[in-house]
Parts: sequence; C-alpha cells; structure tokens
Amino acid sequence: MKTILQEVDTSLPASLKRLFELLRIQSISADSRYSNECEKAAVWLKKYLEEIGFKAQCHLTKGQPIVLAQSFVHKNVPTILFYGHYDVQPVDPITLWTINPFEPCIRETATGEKIIHGRGAADDKGQILTFLEACRVIFNQNRSLPINITVLLEGEEESGGEHLPEFIARYKEQLNCDVSFICDTDMATPTRAAITAMVRGLVSEEIIIHGANRDLHSGLYGNAAQNPIHILTQIISSLRDDQGRITLKNFYEGVPEISDHVRALWQKIGKNDNDLLTPIGLKQPPGEKNYRAIEQTWCRPSFEVNGITGGYQEEGFKTIIPAMASAKISFRLVGKQDPFKIRDSFREFVQAIVPKDCRVEFKSFGAAPATMVSLNNPRIERVKKALDEEWECETAIVGSGSAIPVVGEFQRQLGIESILIGFSNPDDCIHSPNEKYNLRSFHKGIRSWVRILYALQN
Repeated sequence: MKTILQEVDTSLPASLKRLFELLRIQSISADSRYSNECEKAAVWLKKYLEEIGFKAQCHLTKGQPIVLAQSFVHKNVPTILFYGHYDVQPVDPITLWTINPFEPCIRETATGEKIIHGRGAADDKGQILTFLEACRVIFNQNRSLPINITVLLEGEEESGGEHLPEFIARYKEQLNCDVSFICDTDMATPTRAAITAMVRGLVSEEIIIHGANRDLHSGLYGNAAQNPIHILTQIISSLRDDQGRITLKNFYEGVPEISDHVRALWQKIGKNDNDLLTPIGLKQPPGEKNYRAIEQTWCRPSFEVNGITGGYQEEGFKTIIPAMASAKISFRLVGKQDPFKIRDSFREFVQAIVPKDCRVEFKSFGAAPATMVSLNNPRIERVKKALDEEWECETAIVGSGSAIPVVGEFQRQLGIESILIGFSNPDDCIHSPNEKYNLRSFHKGIRSWVRILYALQN
C-alpha cells in the first residue's frame, strides 16, 4: 500500500497530462454537432482501459457510445461496477469563461491552492480519472488489480441518459456485481470526504403556451387577446404558496421527515445557510420554512424554473402580445415520491389554468425516482475507514440535491446498491462557466480509490 501510494504521488504529473488530454475533447452530448467528439472520448477511454489490463469495448447505441470494460482477477474476490460519464455540459455563455473551456490549465489562488480549470474537470472527467488512475498505478505495480472490476462509462448523462437503461438490460450478465460505485458527487467540505446516501429524483418538463395565431400589436389587442406570457407567469407563481411549499395535488405524498439523528449528523458537518448561499451572493433560502438550506437541497423536494422565453428579446423595444411562451420546469424528488404521478399532477395543474381559447403543449425530458442507499451495507464501513485514513478526518454521510438516475436503474435492473463517492466541491462551477476541480481533490481522490480497492479485497 505504501509503495503504491508513493507511486500515485510521483506519477501525478503524468496523471494530469492524461486528464488534460481527455478534457480537451469537446464531448458535449446535448449538441449533435459534437457527436464525433463524444465518439473520440469513448475511443480514448477504451484505449486507456486496455493499457491497464482491461478488456474494453465501445458499444454503439442510437445516441453516444458506451464504454464497457472488465478486469477479472479471481472468482473468490468481490466484483465491483464503476460508473461514470465522459460527456460534458455545453459551455454557454462562452463570454463568461476566463479561459478557453477546452484548453485546461492549472491556476494558483491567492492562498496558494492549485486549481484545475476546464469543462468536465469536476463533472465528470476528473472524477472518472481519480478511479482509473488508481487502477493504473496498482496495475503498473502488480500487473493485476486486487478485485474484479467492471467499468461502465456513458456519453449521455448530461443529455438525459436515454439509451443507458436499454444497454443495462441487454448486458445484465456482464454488469453482474456485488456493489457499484459512482464518482459524481461532492465532498462534505474541501477537507472532509463524504459518502452520499441519498440522491433526489427528477421530473423535467417543458410547457409551451400557444395563444393567437400570430404576434399581435399590444395597442390594438391589449386586454382583448390572451397573453401567453401572462398565463405562463400565473402558472409559475401558483406553484408555491407563501410558506414555500409546492402546491401540486398530493405532491408531498411519500416525502419522509428528517429524523433528529440525521439532523444531528448533518449539523456536525458545520454547514449553515451562509456557507451555501454567501459564496453565490445570496442570503435567504426561498423554499420551505423551518428547513435549513442544506436540508432543502439534500432531503426536501423542490420546484425550479430552468428556462423561460416568449415575446421580443432583442435590443430595443417592440410592443407585441406574443403568440407563444414557454418554460422549462423541473421537480427534484425525495423518498418515495412517484415521478409519473407528479408529472401527471403538474400537467393537470397547468391545464386547469390555461384558458379555453389557448393551447398548451408538453415535452418531457425524463422522470426518475429518488434513491436511498442502505447504511447497513457492510462495505460502507470499509469504504468509510479507507476515506477516514486518507483525509485524516471522519467521513460524513450526506444527501445530495442532484438526481443520478443510474442509481435507480442499477437497483431496479441489477438488484444492486450503489455507493456514491465524489471529490468535487460545491463551488466547482459544474454546469456553469469556469468549471474547476481542486488539484488536491484529484490527487487525494486517486489515493482514496487505491485505499478503497484494497479495503474491499476481503
């Protein structure tokens, strides 16, 4: 172990060089113009895995390729499944980036901390390579890995993951394992590791309100013609009450209350509302009353407007009543909330508000339930101890506001639980301009995975 960890330290420059190669690939899955780049990333990862002893394949799908690789050591050692995604978010608005998003670099902060900058650095290429670099160092030392490992890397996580469930169903036998690991989550604090035990589900909808058959002069038709923007804003404003609660019928069905024990554990982490909100220039959480900001993001359901459009938006002014307005709306789910019931309830809510002489159109962008990991899983204690040793601090058990649908797919189709370990931080600007990843997170992430893989050996 000591020798391998020393090798992680000495080979860090080479690890960074490989990470930068991967970060330069513009694998934006949401934009079809970058399909070749997604394929390039998949091929790069396949070659990488073959170099460290895996049997790897790029499987074509109706969307982006999926990389599946296996290293089988012995039938008497555990088999784990590692999941990550090589696709990244679009870089818009490009004007807000201080670097070229696909020309990664390392910058030093005023306090001397070194930061990796570039799209995908934290979500999820840097996270993937913490695991793969750990495997590389172990393989280079021993010519084999301590346990059986299957690696599944997809290229559509950032655009809905539409083709992954079908792939899992088709390759169930190859994906059979004892437990899966997902590296796409945060640390508890920049110096304290975390195991994420709960992730929220997601319902994503676009609603389009159609009014008149063309844009209208607001002087000639004002008050007489329905305005789709008025209707849309009425829908949005009606979705929360003055207590911050969501007003959909039966929305809170299946939402568990936070136990005093869990609340006490989270309070030990020391995060308060200011820790979450002050760095982004805010002070007051607008959600449900009597819940701290961290509780609202980790274990309470939410509703957000992710995008809205309608009417004239160019420079200057144009006095019109638009013929159409639209909004992209998402609900984050917890506990046993049913995403399909909530989607139906939302559509009924909207239809009840839209006037009869207008028309509403719905587009679905996915629906997935929340998932929780059993803390009784005996492997969690081993993983926790390994993280405790590396970070020299007690590992926190946390929730996540994010939705990671693959966790539910693994439970549903493979009957396995997932342990979520990530080394990014909330200020890493994932999905935003100037995405970053702390060099310390990358380095100690590799060391953490080395410890975890050996902790799982017996």
